[in-house]
Formats: sequence, structure tokens, C-alpha cells
Amino acid sequence: MNEAQRRVVVTGVGAISPLGDSPAAIHEALCEGRSAVRPIELFKTDGLPTREAGEIAFQPREYLGNANLRPVDRTGQLVIVAAQLALEAGGWTAELRGKREVGLVLGTMFGSVHTISAFDLRALKAGPRYAKPLDFANTVINAATGQTAIWHDLRGINSTITGGATAGLQALAYAVEMIRNGRAEVLLAGGGEELCFESFYGFSRTGMLCAPDEGASACPVPFEARRNGFRLAEGSALLVLEEAESARRRGARILAEIRGHGSAYDCSRGSDPQQATSAVERAIRHALDDAGAATDAIDALSAAANGSVRGDRHEALGIGAVFGERSSRLPTTAVKSMLGEALGASGAFQTVAMLESMRTGVLPGIRGLETLEDGIPLALAAPHNRELDLGCGLVNALGHDGNACALVVERRGEEEV
Repeated sequence: MNEAQRRVVVTGVGAISPLGDSPAAIHEALCEGRSAVRPIELFKTDGLPTREAGEIAFQPREYLGNANLRPVDRTGQLVIVAAQLALEAGGWTAELRGKREVGLVLGTMFGSVHTISAFDLRALKAGPRYAKPLDFANTVINAATGQTAIWHDLRGINSTITGGATAGLQALAYAVEMIRNGRAEVLLAGGGEELCFESFYGFSRTGMLCAPDEGASACPVPFEARRNGFRLAEGSALLVLEEAESARRRGARILAEIRGHGSAYDCSRGSDPQQATSAVERAIRHALDDAGAATDAIDALSAAANGSVRGDRHEALGIGAVFGERSSRLPTTAVKSMLGEALGASGAFQTVAMLESMRTGVLPGIRGLETLEDGIPLALAAPHNRELDLGCGLVNALGHDGNACALVVERRGEEEV
């Protein structure tokens, strides 16, 4: 990070997930090894090879009261709730938001593909004249971002990042740059993704999901030698990011500092192992360079690994290329072993978990991990929790489309800013 750049700190966190609706609850579930995956109730799964996912038993009115929710679909509701929780945690009251600009940068892979599909299907069957105008507003990818801004009176930057499964981490990186460059003082940033039949069916068709085949058992365990795919999940996680001096002046509780970020792209989209590994390596190196941090400054790593046969191996080899022999001593977790693959929300969830690990001194283990795949240089990717003094962490995000992203987060207190 350039010394002339403004520093960016985290002053609040809001999250709603299948494992809980607070950072502490999510972290506790991860440390207990609880799985978010359960039989899907949102839609019918008859005939599909797998019928489980990380679904949220979601009652939006428990959070949002009796306000009119008709114009807001499931994605919007999840993001609005996460934003409310983050704003409350960061001390951003309605009165304060009326005096100062707060913006929102949201990462998502699909937005509400269910709303889009339903609108298009009705238009095709009954004709465009009979498609519901109220539904049209939610067919654009930035619908949830706009609805959340309206709901919470967010008058600042309003941006949507659609970087596939890396979108949540890319949104955090984008927000950091906006604050560093003086374009904003405070931004909500993170990701949101809904579980719906359309995206679930699409992933089922690709063969990426973990499903028991004839003679084989389901194993959605990151880095595990027997892994055969991942489980989908949903949710939203948002961080309140502020310019450090501004946060200090208003007496905000400072949780951490975003030190640096980096991204890279694999043009082969995973088909060329060398290019895929190189993209992970470059993203991490860019993040470390941006943070001005050496590899030995990283105390723990949150991997993007989700049980993907190719993706997990490429990430592990990329980590090994950066950290060398230290990769066998670097505490590494993969929270998707319990949370599932939340796509555009995943990187934000990983960051939330990393912040909680910094606060509690406990890094969750990898649920179900018994035997690392041969050649994966991560000896400390383990099934058990680890107690450690975690001052600086690295968070990875890896997409099925070739995107790779990394974020360096450091524990901070008010006296350190």
C-alpha cells in the first residue's frame, strides 16, 4: 500500500447465513463443525442428482417488520437484512446516514436469476403485455443493490460487481479503492446470493455439484483425496468499510484494517493446470505487494476450496508457489466444508469468519478432512480447530470462470489507527 493512500478499516459486520445471522454465531458453528447443508425445501428437487444445499430458513419480517416487501425478491431481502445488521453493528443510525453519505458495493454471481426467469417465462407464455411491471425492476443484476440503498437511505456510491464466485471479495477490493482514492468515506461492501431452482439446476447440469454416483459416495470436502464436488449455499455478508481517520473521529469501534488486495485471471478457466495455478499465485502476490507484507507476515489463510476436484488442487499449488516450504506450516482453513459454496457471497463470508478468528483466537478446522490429496502442500489444513494469535490473515476467492482474488486483513484497535 502506498503510504500516501488513505487507510481503510472495518467498523461493522452483518451476515445472514444457513449457520446463523451474526458473525459470532457463524464462527461458533464453524468451530463446532456444524454443516449448513440440509434437504432443500425452497423448490422441488425430484429427478436431480443431489437434493441438498445450504438453505436459510428465512423469515424476513423477523428483521424488517411489517414494511412492504412485495417489490423485493429473495436476493434483495437477504442483502437488505445483512445491510441492516452491518449498519447497526457499525453504529450507522438512520439519523447519521441522513447527515453523511453511505454507499454500497455488492458482489453477486447471478442476482435473482429466479426473478429473471419467472419474468421471461411469463412474457413468453402470455406475451410481453402480461408480464408484471413490478417484477421487471428485479430482473437487472443490480436490483438488490438498488433496493437496499432505497430501503436504508444509502445515498453514496451504488455499485454491483459480477465477478462470479469471486464477486464478494472483488466488491470489498473495489470499495477499498473508492475509499483510498477519496471517492467515498464509508461503504457497505460484500456479497449476496440466493438459492433457487434455476441456478441449482444449472450447476447440476455441469456435474460440478457433489452427488453420489454409482459406486461412489458424496464427498464435498476441500482438499480431501476423495472429494467429488461442492454443495451450493446462499446468504449475504456485508462489512462496513471506513476511511481510518474518519472512523477514529466519530469514535467507531475498529475491528480490522484491509491492508491489500489482488486479482488475476486464468484464460483457460481451469482447463490448463499451469495457468490456473499461476492465476492463484499472482492474485496472492498482488495482494501481499499491495499490503506491503512479506509472506511470513501472514498468520493464517482462508482458502476458497469447496471440494472441486480441479479448483482445490490449483489453489493449493498456487498457495505453495507463493509460500514455498512455509505452506506446510501455514494454518489453513476452508469454511465451505461447512457453509457450502455461496458463490458471490462466499468471499465476504470467509472474511467475516477470518475477522472472528482474529477476535477469538480460534481458526476453524476443515470438516470431514481425513486425507489430503497427494501433492497438496498444505500440511496444516486440518479437521481440528487451532488456537493462535492471529494478527494478519489472507482470504482467497477462486471462480469457475477463471477469476482469482485475494485480500489481506489485519487486526487493529482504535489506538493502532
